[in-house]
Amino acid sequence: MNPTEELIRKFYTAFANADAKTMSECYHPQIHFIDPAFGLLKGEQVSKMWEMLLSKSKGNIKIEFSDIKADEFSGSARWVATYIFSKTNRQVVNRISAEFLFQDGLIIKHTDNFDVWKWAKQAFGITGYLLGWTGFFQDKIKKQALLSLKKYEKSKQTF
Repeated sequence: MNPTEELIRKFYTAFANADAKTMSECYHPQIHFIDPAFGLLKGEQVSKMWEMLLSKSKGNIKIEFSDIKADEFSGSARWVATYIFSKTNRQVVNRISAEFLFQDGLIIKHTDNFDVWKWAKQAFGITGYLLGWTGFFQDKIKKQALLSLKKYEKSKQTF
């Protein structure tokens, strides 16, 4: 396994162990993260997002990863998150395809792709089934995710 494949393995192992600090250490300071739920996040926002998600899961998240492939410039992996969606108390099994770009031996760009409609059906039940495919509903999911992140960041500020 080459160094960038090891880096991806380190990231997901830390995720599976609810270790947000080690996850953050895998990222370049100018990290860009993109996914359907949050859209584009940059820098510290990315680490705070993982902290928040792990905090909200209260240790009840299962992370499995596979198919790690990488060279010195780019890489990919597949991962599955199984958890209880806190807003509805419904179980979600989210299958995600991840792509990475590397700089200075760290992840500088991380893109997660998943089927939002499948996620919404699990997270929101019949409402997600009926509306989860619409741009309106997906925008609402993104706005709520970003609002949750802002509230979390504000709660973690030290003065």
